[in-house]
Amino acid sequence: MDVIERPVLDGASAKRDGAFAGFVRTGATVELKAFTGTTGDAGGYAVPREIDATIDAVLKSASPIRGIANVVKVGSAGYRKLVTTGGTPSGWAGETQARPETGTPVFAEIAPPMGELFANPSASQAMLDDAAFDVEDWLASEIAAEFARAEGAAFVDGDGVNRPRGFLRAPIAATGDAARPFGTLQYLASGTAGNFGADAGERLIDLVQMLRAPYRQGACFVMNAATVARIRKLKTLDGRFLWAPGLVAGQPATLLGYPVVEAEDMPDIAADAPAIAFGNFRAGYLVAERSETAILRDPYTNKPFVTFYATKRVGGCVSDSQAIKLMRFSAN
Repeated sequence: MDVIERPVLDGASAKRDGAFAGFVRTGATVELKAFTGTTGDAGGYAVPREIDATIDAVLKSASPIRGIANVVKVGSAGYRKLVTTGGTPSGWAGETQARPETGTPVFAEIAPPMGELFANPSASQAMLDDAAFDVEDWLASEIAAEFARAEGAAFVDGDGVNRPRGFLRAPIAATGDAARPFGTLQYLASGTAGNFGADAGERLIDLVQMLRAPYRQGACFVMNAATVARIRKLKTLDGRFLWAPGLVAGQPATLLGYPVVEAEDMPDIAADAPAIAFGNFRAGYLVAERSETAILRDPYTNKPFVTFYATKRVGGCVSDSQAIKLMRFSAN
């Protein structure tokens, strides 16, 4: 009797690139691990730890505020944080004098507005079938690029509606820390609308000294590239540049001894624009995010393309309004 060899079905072939690669290319659900706590039909499957780690690494370099802010992982959208707005009062007394009751600290609740950040890249099935195509790397880079762009804008100037509230959206006032309401940032006027005043170097020094000493440890300047170009040309009266370039590869340039972080979502120098921020963002700005990124694979809606719908919950707001100062380019 002749033996007829039947071809091996595609579903029975060995997955050379692992279970997740098989899921991305064919939609197979073999050995996929549920990561969000929900079933596949209800909520999709979470990406592996390797891709989440890649996304976080790219975000830190592409979204500079994330790299200098306080980032916390949360389990739900209802994250709250308590901040004390005053210390515990104390008093002096003699050896036998009575000790009257002192005041207690005052608390304020911080609730960062959260929204669902999403990316929706697509690829043709023919590309996904190519064995030489690194699907995981492509997926991570596509999602990271979109997430970084959206996060960078929201952390600086987000309106807080279904997204983080940027630090530039906080109320501002010229009054000092002792008299200013909690949640309101202090600004320093440059002296001239849309430009520096008579001595730009002195105004920058005033901005630094407005931040109290405990916050200056770990503080940095934040501005966009156009403002950096203006700052780099400033000189002291004896002709020395205020700007000091980094002497070691990877070391940031400094201004008045403090690192400078370029954030392209900061406004350009213009009338009444808060184009320069200085502060300790680790203490002053809070980023709250879910610890995992969820991905759904859709090969049906837009044939012959396969769409990968990725979501992540991210929130943010000012947590300590005394830790960030702004320079506003106005006369007063």
